[in-house]
Amino acid sequence: MARILIIDDEPDIQRVLAYNLGSAGHEVDAAIEGREGIELVKKRRPQLIILDLMLPDISGTDVCRALKRDPDAEGIPIMMLTAKGEEVDRVVGFELGADDYVVKPFSLRELLLRVGVILRRANGEVQERARLVEFGDLRVDRDAHRVWVGQEEVELTALEFRLLLSLCDRGNRVQSRGALLSEVWGVEGNATTRTVDTHVKRLREKLGAAGEYIQTVRGVGYRFAEAPLDDQQLHNPARRALRRRGEDSVTGGGRPACPATGSGK
Repeated sequence: MARILIIDDEPDIQRVLAYNLGSAGHEVDAAIEGREGIELVKKRRPQLIILDLMLPDISGTDVCRALKRDPDAEGIPIMMLTAKGEEVDRVVGFELGADDYVVKPFSLRELLLRVGVILRRANGEVQERARLVEFGDLRVDRDAHRVWVGQEEVELTALEFRLLLSLCDRGNRVQSRGALLSEVWGVEGNATTRTVDTHVKRLREKLGAAGEYIQTVRGVGYRFAEAPLDDQQLHNPARRALRRRGEDSVTGGGRPACPATGSGK
């Protein structure tokens, strides 16, 4: 089935989860401390991490933050399992990149069902997230770290490349400046959120017309367009001027953008 890592300092929780997950056919590793868990992720490459927030050495939020910016842990979903059940705790957990948040005491049956849902979703995302991404005039080669707009290659810094993928992979979902700081820069806090605006501006300029795909949601953050714009929209001077003022607050839902197309067409 799947390899699952439990990072929790409560022996009873570890035993119960290990037994029931093992009975469901999963292979289970366990760590008591956060740093031990991070090392196990590198050594064992689990398909899911169940993470307590209150650990004896470092906090679970620090563990989550470290894993989300570690290339070795890319794509591994994290389920936070904690006694901290206030709304602000849940919001922080999801902003850090948690895929699910379960509050202790919990229903074991419900937790096992949630584990199954996360694993199925993660497996689907891995299959869909192919090497080459195509979206309108924009093409991104993940492995080669190369970007093209039309037939012209665009030179991006490593940070700009991570920023583009972070926005693109989440499609039409809004990302706050704080969330981008945490994922792309690996830092927390609101004091430097202007850094995000500056780099988004530079990224848009480098992408030229395709920079229109990065939309500003006023007072919140940024998102990638739901669907590619046609030529008339891309080259509309009024639209570009509106975006430069940071007032492009188009709203709407829909499926995630930036569909992956495999290693070719």
